[in-house]
Amino acid sequence: MTTRTEPTLLDALALLARVADELVVDTARDTHLAWVDRVHGLIDRPLGPSSTIPGLGHRVIARSVYAGVGLSLKGLGAGLDVAARTGAGPTMEAGPRGRLVRSAANGLIGDRLERERPRLAITMAPRVGWRDVALTSGGLAAAYPTATGRVAVFLHGLCENEVFWERGRARRGTSYAEELADLGWTPVMLRVNSGLSVRSNGASLAALLEHLVAHWPTGVSEVALIGHSMGGLVIRAATAVQGEWTWRSHVTNVVTLGTPHLGAPLARGVKQGSGLLGRLPEVAGFGRILDQRSVGVDDLIEGLDEDFAPLPHARYRLVSATLATSPRHPVSAFFGDMLVRQASAYGRDRRGRDLFPDSEVLHLRGHHFDLLNDERVAAALTRWLH
Repeated sequence: MTTRTEPTLLDALALLARVADELVVDTARDTHLAWVDRVHGLIDRPLGPSSTIPGLGHRVIARSVYAGVGLSLKGLGAGLDVAARTGAGPTMEAGPRGRLVRSAANGLIGDRLERERPRLAITMAPRVGWRDVALTSGGLAAAYPTATGRVAVFLHGLCENEVFWERGRARRGTSYAEELADLGWTPVMLRVNSGLSVRSNGASLAALLEHLVAHWPTGVSEVALIGHSMGGLVIRAATAVQGEWTWRSHVTNVVTLGTPHLGAPLARGVKQGSGLLGRLPEVAGFGRILDQRSVGVDDLIEGLDEDFAPLPHARYRLVSATLATSPRHPVSAFFGDMLVRQASAYGRDRRGRDLFPDSEVLHLRGHHFDLLNDERVAAALTRWLH
């Protein structure tokens, strides 16, 4: 019986069983027993030793029930793992929902998937027609038959994939990639495991771009790097990777859309929330759920500092969005685009730090995901990359 390397629906179900056992059941058990201890701690003291018997019985029964449920889930997960290795069932890449679930899982626990379930982990690669493109002369020539010397590389954000750049197509009737193709650029849409560290993905991106430039069908005259959210951080990490890289000399434009260069408050809130929850036994289990977040999520807390300097020969364009029309409005100042505040998107803070002193900036009213396909951003891209 042959095995299939692509992940299937059974792989996802096996992961779900594992998560249900480790997080849901364990969290429910620990929360339940913590409340039992709290309640009986209050009533046992005034009522005397005889009142401890019901509490002891409660604990024994509860532990037995949770242990039985956990054992069942472990058995189910093991059985699904065996079935998945045979290649049974539809692949996760066969439809949009499977691709979305896989990308989301990689964003949330991608570093763990790479260690424990590599079939589910995404490998960074260009994508055409829902498939990875081989970084060889033949593979690139087949995938990009109308390739030009101007290459526009698109990199998505946390829990996203290359399809997210199509958001709003029904409304606009087009996408950034198509509009840049009309200007003579060849769009290259990447997909990455966004749960890995920004620095690790940056190193992978540097290596990928080196292969891309070396084997590009027509030779490369110009490279534009366009990143949404975390994608912009990965681009910055790639440009800072030490070594002599041929591709770096071809980069003329870097565009970041809603990138948390100085960190994202939501990611910071997740970390602080897990610490606060961990202080109380009654809710510590929920803190452990937050602690399962990927290192990629952690990297959004602080962003990247001055050590990741911009390329001196490239033009940087930074796009931000805010929920209110004015970025000075209290809602805009506090929430930004829901995930990233304007100061972080521009790499500027109140202490006078400016990560991109010679950059051009663009602000629009909207939320974080509007930046993936918006006519105002499209007009700016046309002006910047004409």
